[in-house]
Amino acid sequence: MSKKNVYSLSVSARATLDLHSLNNEGGEGNQIQTRMVDIVADDGRLHNVNAISGDMFKHIQAEHLYHVARDGDAQEGRGLPLCAACQVFDANRISADADFMAQIEGKSDAEAIDLLLKTCVLDDVEGNLLTGEGRSTPRKSVVEFGWVVGVPEVTSTDSYFHVKYARDRGIKAEADEATRQSNLEQRIFHRPASSGVYAVVSHYEMARIGYNDIAQRYALDDEVRAARYRALLKSVLYTFVHPKGAMRAAQMPHIVAFEGVLSYTTAVLPAPTVSPLNAHYAEEIEGITQALNGLHPGKHAVVIRPFDSLAAFANIVRELVDQTTPYALAV
Repeated sequence: MSKKNVYSLSVSARATLDLHSLNNEGGEGNQIQTRMVDIVADDGRLHNVNAISGDMFKHIQAEHLYHVARDGDAQEGRGLPLCAACQVFDANRISADADFMAQIEGKSDAEAIDLLLKTCVLDDVEGNLLTGEGRSTPRKSVVEFGWVVGVPEVTSTDSYFHVKYARDRGIKAEADEATRQSNLEQRIFHRPASSGVYAVVSHYEMARIGYNDIAQRYALDDEVRAARYRALLKSVLYTFVHPKGAMRAAQMPHIVAFEGVLSYTTAVLPAPTVSPLNAHYAEEIEGITQALNGLHPGKHAVVIRPFDSLAAFANIVRELVDQTTPYALAV
């Protein structure tokens, strides 16, 4: 059976997360401050709600891709290439790889991007900006995450009292137990926890895997691009199965529900997405899909796959890994 070619893929979903603290703004005194944002919901009113930044979710996805790349591609039986900096998951990625940066000295921007694409799957998929003397060469990310935003009325944040007992450092080791116990110091602090329904939007430009935007051609062959595509799909699934972030050691989030719509396109057009802050987002996506398919009669250019659970989402992604491949742009 021939595989479908995926040009673009989007996920619009509502995730119910309880008692998490995945993204915070820092601390003031003994109070940890969670991240809050102002939004206009589908009721036309302004709301202040808890949110997890797109940066956080992109970092989560990138870390999962890093582990998938090191583990290797099941069909290829080997790992995917990582630059020296990405092998230790350096946040600066290939820009921190001194040997690579030396190799691109004197090369054109197109040649530098070609070498980046061949060297590292993380820099290919997640993007980077190559800077140096006289150089500012961008590699745009294939992956796009919006803020993961609490739906008003069904999302709440509270602050919880905690106390840590620490011995007075002035007490000598030879002091008797009663003396030590009487000099225990109470360190009080407040930790936030948020619970609710969160709107998720993300988009993946699958056709750009291995594509040199400056030279307008691919630097990788179809087999290599397909291996990276499968790795990216797995990392997207793992991002929602295991959302990493702040305070997981004591506040691992309860993933109660995950439902929404995965859409993808098999022609050169974007996969539709509508924010789940809109209660009718699924119907909106279906209507957009019908309109877009009407522009491409007979091609079934847009495919939508609704899901009502994390298990259903996982099965959709597994099918995509087995039955699809990245679209190749005309070059």
